[in-house]
Formats: sequence, C-alpha cells, structure tokens
Amino acid sequence: MSTFVSGPESAGASRPESPEATLGSGTPGGSAGAPIRDRRLILAVLCVSLLLVSLDNTILNVALPVIVRTLHASSSSLQWIVDSYAIVFAGLLLVAGSLGDRVGRKWVFMAGLVIFSAGSAVSAFSGSADRLIAARAFMGVGGAAIMPSTLSILTSTFTEARERARAIGIWSGTTGLGVAVGPVVGGWLLAHFWWGSVFLVNVPIAAVGLFAAVWLVPNSKNPDTKRPDPIGAALSIVGMGLLLWGIIEAPDRSWTSPLILGAVAAAVVVLAAFMTWERHSSHPMLEVSFFASRRFSAAMGAMGLVMFALMGGLFLLTQYLQFSLGYTAFQTGLRIAPIAAVLLVVAPLSSLVDHIVGTKPVVFGGMAFIALGFALLTRVTVHDGYMDVLPAFLLIGLGTGLAFAPCTESVMGSLPIEQAGVGAATNGAALQTGGALGVGVLGSLLNTRYQDRLVPVLAHYKMPESILHMITGSLGGALSVSQKIGGVLGTNLANFARQSFVSGLDLAVTVGAVVVGTAGLVVLIVLPNRSAQPELDQSQESTPETPAPTGEN
Repeated sequence: MSTFVSGPESAGASRPESPEATLGSGTPGGSAGAPIRDRRLILAVLCVSLLLVSLDNTILNVALPVIVRTLHASSSSLQWIVDSYAIVFAGLLLVAGSLGDRVGRKWVFMAGLVIFSAGSAVSAFSGSADRLIAARAFMGVGGAAIMPSTLSILTSTFTEARERARAIGIWSGTTGLGVAVGPVVGGWLLAHFWWGSVFLVNVPIAAVGLFAAVWLVPNSKNPDTKRPDPIGAALSIVGMGLLLWGIIEAPDRSWTSPLILGAVAAAVVVLAAFMTWERHSSHPMLEVSFFASRRFSAAMGAMGLVMFALMGGLFLLTQYLQFSLGYTAFQTGLRIAPIAAVLLVVAPLSSLVDHIVGTKPVVFGGMAFIALGFALLTRVTVHDGYMDVLPAFLLIGLGTGLAFAPCTESVMGSLPIEQAGVGAATNGAALQTGGALGVGVLGSLLNTRYQDRLVPVLAHYKMPESILHMITGSLGGALSVSQKIGGVLGTNLANFARQSFVSGLDLAVTVGAVVVGTAGLVVLIVLPNRSAQPELDQSQESTPETPAPTGEN
C-alpha cells in the first residue's frame, strides 16, 4: 500500500541484469536514462499492479453483508476474511523485498502477479468462510511479492531526485486510492454479478499487468544482498497471527478467557523473540538499525496508524451504511467515493506541500484531519442519514491524502539505494500491519459493545443456541432473524440490534480518534521538520559506499 545515497551517475548498487533491462540506458540503477515516455509506461504498469493489490484491501468490504447471508459468516469470520490477507501480506513483505533484491525485482513482481491471480480465482469460488479465509491468505503471498517490488523498481527507475519524488507521490496516491475506491468497484460488481466477482475481476487485470511487465519493466537487484531469513519471517507471521487471533476472537470468547490471554501473551513473547533475532542476526529480514533514524521510525509509525484508521474505518462504515442505513452494496460504494475523490486530488499535491512547508506540519495536519473525522463519527445515531457522516468521510480522505506520500518519502529517503527492496517492504509492512490491526482492534471493540448490549436482553427469551449465535454474531445475522420473525417482535429486535451496532461503532471510532490524534502529537514532537527535496539532493552527493547521514538519531 526513496532516496538515496547515490545519484544517477553512481547508483551502482542496483544494477540491471541485462542490457534490455536498462531500456536503452547505460545508467546503472535501472532505466534512469530511458526516454521519459518509457519511464512513464513503467510507472503506469507498476501503479496499475499496485492498484490491484491495494484495491483488494477494501473491495471486499461491501460484499461482507452478502457473505454473511451466503456463507453464514459471523463477525469474527468477516474480520478473518479481511485480515488473513493482510497478515500474510505483512508477514511476507520483508521476505519478498529481500528476495527481490537477491534474485531480481522484476521476477518477484511477475511471480506475485501469478500467485495473486490464482488466489483470486480460488477465492471467487469458495463455498465456505473457512475456504475463503485460506484463499485470501494465499492471495496475501502474491500481494507481498507485488507491493515492495513496485516501489523498489520505481526507485531504481526514477533516480533523479525531483522526478523520483513526483513518482513516489503518484505511487502513494495509487495506494491510498486503491483502498478508497475498492468499495465503489465492489459495489458496482455486486450490483451486476455474484459476490465472487469482486475476486474474479483481478484475474484479467493481473494477466495484462504480467504481459506488460515482460516487455516494459526493467530488472534490477542488489548484488550484495544477504541470504534469506526464514526464522525471522516465521516469527513475524506467528507473532502477528497470534496477536490478531486474540483480538478478533475476544468478543466471542471474552477478553478474560485464558485462551485469549494466552494467545496475546504468546504473541508478545514471539514478537519480542523476532526483534531479538533480527537485532543479532547476521542476515536480518528487518534492519532494526533503520529505526535509529527518527525520520524513518516516526514516518513508519505515522503511516501504520493512518492505515489503521483508514482500513478500520472503512470496515466499520461499509457495514453501517448497508446494515443501519439500508443502502445496497453499490449505493454504499458510491457514498464512500468522496474519500477516494479527495485522496485522488490531495495525495499528488502533498509532496509539493511537503517541499514548501516541510514534512512535519503536513503529516501532523493529515493525522489531525483523520482524528477530527473519527471524532465527528462519534456523534452518529440510528436516526442519522448519509449527510450526517459525509463531512467525516471528507476529512478522513483529506487527512490520508496529506499524510501518505510524505511518510513514504521519509521512509524511503532514509535508506541507501541498495536497500530499496527491503525499505519498500518495510514500508508496505507498516501499511498492512496497521490495516490489519485497524480491522482487528476497531472491529473487535464494535463487536464487544454490540454483544454486551444484546446478550442481557436476549437472555429473557428462549431460543435455540444457533439462532442466538446468529443474532449476536453480527448485525447482518440479527437483521436476517428479525425478518424471519416478523411482526412487532422482529421490528424490536432489528431496532435494538441497530442501536447496539451504532453504540459499538461509537466506541470504536472514539478509540480510533484518540489513537490517531495522540500519534499525531507524537509525530509533531519526533518527526524531523524538513522538506523532502533538500535531503534528496544531499543524498545524491554521498558515495555508494557511505550511506548519507540521517542526522536525527
């Protein structure tokens, strides 16, 4: 969902494997000397492929109510359908990034497109929630190969500082745009086809991207790359998986359940072991030393929390618009479109604003707008309409668009060019981890409040356990039961279930506003206030052997 220690004449750390990889350029770093038209075509192929991956983070959201009805999925199953993709994606990003540096970024990029399209096809025809969760996890493998490859190929293609900054701005806008327009595309598909179409649409687009990549995309790699780190990869996946399992399953099993507490405790131990291993390994998957730079670590944290808010918010709001306000999937997608529209306009301009006023005020302003948007959502009631939530949507889109590109540029601008693949993967890991935690944490808070309000009331009625589980499992299940019951009792059940859902939404967005707002204040203190462009130029004066000093350790 970059910059460098060497300029166009000295980026020797990232060499093309073959003459054709340079697109007619003798410049070592990829295709910096290629005609502008060729570089723009390369950027187009990379951005379309990236759009496919980022789109899949949210295109599923508007299909969740249909999946509830078709596959009888509970709220926790819905969270796993979304997060299984994100967990594998985040867990393998660093492995895929280093693999691209080692064997060739183009080959990893193309392999990712093949895996992603295969996983999409399997997802489209899944007959149960469990199968869909597994297929989505497989898609995450492909996404992990595609995302860092696009950014590392971009950075070795656009080696001139100002041009690279513009390209990263477009790349960042594509990432955010894909997340935002996913519900629109998904809604349109569901209005015309069955729910599996939200996955099957990926296959022809990936095929076109694969064909174009063969002819257009240059190959590059780091000849000095370290050997793979399978232990680090396994620890990161297991640790994140345990953490999210505990968060997602807590509403159903209770937050004080020994199983939940044990899973969270085990996650902390495994993630601590991961950090210890990476710190002492001779070939770490994640260079812990990167975090010594305040510019790198603050930007990474900010970007992860922006994605936390965006993904968590979209997960909640698509259900609110459909279940509570009664919109169809397509109508829901259209009503979320303002987030995408604002992102489309603001993201490319944010790099220019960053150059004028500096990174710190731009990123802080973006996070402040997101927090304000979430704060407005705390006022939502069951009697509100779309116009009551529209201002919040606009603020969330504005804030995300402002923060995304400057954060990405700060992360990549802190690293030497030979670390482009790992840097891009680390950047992507922050996005996916933040998004997975957003869906897991905010969704879990909503479900906890929803169930806490429903269960005491339902205890006064005698009903089969399966029906009780359907009502408490999700608002969609409660509405389905209320339709079957009918009459006054059915109407009362539907109304109370909606009230419980909105109460849970209020709790979730309150926490989201506090988290993002607090993080924004931390960014204001920690993130160095500097324009991206001067540091890019400074980095070009450094030699390939000596990384440019960050100056903010």
